[in-house]
Amino acid sequence: MGSLKGTVAIVTGATSGIGAATAVALAQAGAHLTLVGRRAQLLDEAAEKARTYGVQVLTQPLDVTDLAAVERCVAQTRERFGRLDLLAHVAGINTPKRNLRDISPEDWRRVLDVNLTGVFYFVRAVLPIFREAKRGSIVIVGSDSGLTTSELAGVAYCASKFGVTSLVHSINLEERRNGVRACAIQAGEVETPIMEFRPEPPPAERRALMLRAEDVAAAIVYAASQPPHVNVEQIIIRPTLDKPYPEAQELLARWRQG
Repeated sequence: MGSLKGTVAIVTGATSGIGAATAVALAQAGAHLTLVGRRAQLLDEAAEKARTYGVQVLTQPLDVTDLAAVERCVAQTRERFGRLDLLAHVAGINTPKRNLRDISPEDWRRVLDVNLTGVFYFVRAVLPIFREAKRGSIVIVGSDSGLTTSELAGVAYCASKFGVTSLVHSINLEERRNGVRACAIQAGEVETPIMEFRPEPPPAERRALMLRAEDVAAAIVYAASQPPHVNVEQIIIRPTLDKPYPEAQELLARWRQG
């Protein structure tokens, strides 16, 4: 694999979970960082952890659905560091009420805005820099729910993650001629705060079997650190013991009964 030392990366969703783990993993690899998230205090804490590895860190508290803020973030990153090499887009949400029967239009819109439109905004903002440099990596955390629809994940989440899968394919189709490459990290269940948004959060024994945020962060680093002639277009990563559990089955049964 190539070295990330001295490169510059933007990491979204960096306040917790996979995003925070990705910030640490990239800092360990020597990348300077712009960390993006909505909660300024948690963002500062993530930045301090990253700085212990001797890298420079810029924090950008913002909502990924704010196009103007996204464009300012990318511009300020380039101004601060003089370059940009990697977009690691991790930010994502779900909603407790998530099936067709009970999801509200507002929740549908918010999930799609954060999980898909927010990705598009960042991709759109970084592409001119990557095209000019004739290089650049985009790694987006999708989901295995972007490959096979899951009732448990919900209608809006699945739609957004299928959209991410398609967006990654489109980036590679259109931008590979410019030296730009994109990868979708299609992850199964990961023990992160998003599990608290399930109608019934998984029990501790189930969470112990899930992927860790650090596992997904390592996949992001792997994809980003490949030599320029290599594009890892998709990584599917799931827990080894990936099987339904009683609480989830009971929840799905209730949904199906109406």
